[in-house]
Amino acid sequence: MSGNLERAIRLRERGELEEARTILLDLAADRPDDPTVNYQCAWVHDRMGREREAIPLYERAISHGLSGEDLEGAILSLGSSYRAVGEVEKAAEVLGNGASRFPQNRAMQVFLAMALYDLRKHKDATALLLRSIAETSSDTKIASYKEAILFYADRLNETR
Repeated sequence: MSGNLERAIRLRERGELEEARTILLDLAADRPDDPTVNYQCAWVHDRMGREREAIPLYERAISHGLSGEDLEGAILSLGSSYRAVGEVEKAAEVLGNGASRFPQNRAMQVFLAMALYDLRKHKDATALLLRSIAETSSDTKIASYKEAILFYADRLNETR
């Protein structure tokens, strides 16, 4: 990782977003195919509320071979950015693929549930959230009903 990239990341982490953005835009212009530079540039734009500008940078980072945790973060952030700009179908597609690829990432599932809600797929969104709560909660009351919650997550319209 270059010194300028490391500096930009530190600036972003400290909340000095405009300065980080300037450095990252210069790096992206010099290294347009570098997935890490594109990801970091997208991230700073996202943090600044500039999701429309972040989207093509996330896409470029992913298409140029971003991997590991950075890929996981980029997919979640791309889906979230699509949702933020009102492209909910794209958000659900990206987040659904991400949830399949990274099933352990509960944040991905929560963001997918929000996109499904926006698409008026309330049953699917609720089921996803119920499964996530049942499988991750440390609350003793929820844990005691885990099996029931998981059973009904996919049977929300069933009553006895």
